[in-house]
Amino acid sequence: QVQLVESGGGSVQAGGSLRLTCAASTYTYSSVCMGWFRQAPGKGREGVAFFQTDFDITVYADSVKGRFTISRDNAKKTVYLQMNTLKPEDSAMYYCAARPRWCPPATIPADSFDYWGQGTQVTVSS
Repeated sequence: QVQLVESGGGSVQAGGSLRLTCAASTYTYSSVCMGWFRQAPGKGREGVAFFQTDFDITVYADSVKGRFTISRDNAKKTVYLQMNTLKPEDSAMYYCAARPRWCPPATIPADSFDYWGQGTQVTVSS
């Protein structure tokens, strides 16, 4: 089992920045993909960015490329999502997710991930 705890959501005006943090409990998997999904009201859960913890491999959704950056601290089993130039359409509940295998494309269905955090709200006003 892997427990994920998110923090860092909040409200910001368009053009602003936020940083999300996801801390994982101790796990023994040698290869873990950790990352972020988001879900806006009335919409499905969509992949945002993933990080392969045993290699420097990142995956981004086209909608956030150039604005969001995912990074990790392996010693702390923590993944960060730096979100810059935020837009109102970025408003959603953001969920940290993990799976003990390779990172898939960002378009992968959410049920391909095994572990989930409780979510943190991001609201961007125009």
